[in-house]
Amino acid sequence: LAVAAAGVGYKVVNRYIPSKEVMDGNEYFGTFGGEDAAVVLPDRLEQGKALVKDGTAYVEYATAKENLNDHLYKSDEEQQVILTTAVDIIKLPYDSNEYTTLTGNGSMPYQIVVSQDGNVYIALDYLAQYTALQYSVEQEPLHIIINNQWGMKTFSDVIKEESVRLDADIKSPILKKEAVGDKVTVLEQEEEWTKVLTADGYIGYMKSKKLSDSYEEQVTSDFRAAEYTSIHKDYDMNLLWHQVTSQDSNDALAADIQDVKGVNVISPTWFSISSNDGDISSLASSDYVDTAHQNDMEVWGLMDNFSTDIDTDTVLGTTTSRENLEGQLITEALNYQLDGINIDIESLPEETSESYVQFMRELSVKCRNNNLVLSVDVPPPYSFNGHYSQKELGEVVDYVIIMGYDEHYAGSEEAGSVASHDFVERGITRTLEEVPKEKVINAVPFYTRFWKTDPDGTVSSEALGMNAADEKVANNNAEKIWDDTTKQYYVEIDYNGSLYQMWMEEETSIEDKMQLIKQYDLAGVASWRLGYERASIWDVILKYVN
Repeated sequence: LAVAAAGVGYKVVNRYIPSKEVMDGNEYFGTFGGEDAAVVLPDRLEQGKALVKDGTAYVEYATAKENLNDHLYKSDEEQQVILTTAVDIIKLPYDSNEYTTLTGNGSMPYQIVVSQDGNVYIALDYLAQYTALQYSVEQEPLHIIINNQWGMKTFSDVIKEESVRLDADIKSPILKKEAVGDKVTVLEQEEEWTKVLTADGYIGYMKSKKLSDSYEEQVTSDFRAAEYTSIHKDYDMNLLWHQVTSQDSNDALAADIQDVKGVNVISPTWFSISSNDGDISSLASSDYVDTAHQNDMEVWGLMDNFSTDIDTDTVLGTTTSRENLEGQLITEALNYQLDGINIDIESLPEETSESYVQFMRELSVKCRNNNLVLSVDVPPPYSFNGHYSQKELGEVVDYVIIMGYDEHYAGSEEAGSVASHDFVERGITRTLEEVPKEKVINAVPFYTRFWKTDPDGTVSSEALGMNAADEKVANNNAEKIWDDTTKQYYVEIDYNGSLYQMWMEEETSIEDKMQLIKQYDLAGVASWRLGYERASIWDVILKYVN
C-alpha cells in the first residue's frame, strides 16, 4: 500500500514539475549547418527557407513573394526573376554578379538571385531597396529575423527569469531562457500563457505572470515605394464597345454612332492574340480614330484572346512572348494615336493567374510611361474565378470594368436572365471589396437571349438586340410581364411543343442597373455593344452619368 501510495503521489507531483528538456536550436529552426538558414517573420517561423552565402542573406523565392513582395515573378525556363515596380521592370538573372548592393556589403558585387539545390533565393539587401522590410542575421543556429509589419505593436518586459517553451505547457521543451528586463513582442495573450517573439527570433510561450503588463509602441519604416499613379478622369465614364470584324466596320463608324449620345470612350475590338509568340492581329484605323476624336470620344483599343489557335498560358507564361505582346500593343497604340488599351482576356485558366497578373503589371508600366489609359475587363468575382485577382489588377490599372452580364450564356444548361438585378449588384459589391470605387466601371448588356427549351430538355439560345427582341414579342403576340426579382420584363411563348423565354433588356432594366452604378458611386458605365441598342437608351444612361 505504501509503495502504491508513493507511486500515485509521484505521478501527482510530477504533473506539476516543469520539464527541463531543452530543444536543440537546429531542430527548432529546421537548419542543418553551413549556409542553411531559417526565416523568422513577425508572427511565425519559416523553417529552412533561407541561406547566408558569402556574408549575404538570402530568402527563398516563394517565401519572399508570399510574405515580402508579391511583385516578384520567377521564370525557371528563362532563368530569371522579374521585379516589377510602379515605374520599372527589373530582370534579375540567376547567379549573376552584375549587381552591387547599396547597403551591407558596400560596393562589392554580389549575386542578387542564387539558384541552389533546386531552389531560388533572393538577396534581402537588394529586396529591401524595393520593399518595406528590416532584417537581422542571428548565428548558431543560423536564422534571419525579418520585420515587415508596421504600426502599433504590443510588447512586454520580463519581470522574472522565465523559460520560453515550444507550446503552452510546462511539459513542453524549452527553447531558451529570457532574463529579467528582456523585451518580447506579444503575439497572443491569455491568462496563464503568452505567446511571444523574442528579440533573437524564438517564437514560443511564457508564463504570463512572469511578464509585465503589456504596452504598445509605434514601429515605423522610412521606406517609400514608387507610387502607382493612375489616370483618373474628372467625369463619369461612358464607354461603348464596338465589335469590329473588318475594315468595313471601321468605315461605318460615323453612320453607326449618329444616334449615340454622351459616350466619351469607344473601344473597338481591334487586336487579338494571333500566335503563342505573342503576336497580334490588328484592324486599327487612323480614320476611325479621327472620326471618334471629332465626336469627342477617346479610343481604347481592345485586345482579346479569343483565337482557338493560341494557348493563353503559353503566351503569358513565357517572358519573351509576353514582352512581344506588350510591345506590339504599345506600338499600335502610339502609331494610331490611341488614348488607351482595353484588355479582355476570358476563360483564363487558373494556372495562368500569376502570369496574367504579371502581364498586366508590366503593361501598366509601359502604358504609364506613354500616358495611355489601361483598363481591364473582368467577370463578376465568384469563388470559381477568383484567380482573376481583382485586387492586384486594381492596384496597377486605371479602370477595372466588371462584365456585368452572361449570368446565363450561350452554353448554359438552363434558360435565364443575362443580367438580373441581384447578379449585377453582387458583382459590384464584391468588386468594391478589392478595388477602389473610383476605378470601377460596371458594364451593362444591350442584348437579351431568346431561349428555346425543347421537349427533350435541350436548351439553346440566340442573342438579340433591343429592337429584335421587341419584334419577337410583336410577331408572336406575346405578353411582357414585369419580373420584380430580376427587374426585367419576362416573355414566355409555347410553340410546337418548345418553350421560348426572354428576360428583356430595355429602358427600364437598364435604368435599374444605372441606379446601382449611381448608388455605389462607381466611375461609370460600359455597354456591350454598339448596334444592339436603340437610340432612346442613351437618354436613360445620361440621367445617371455626366
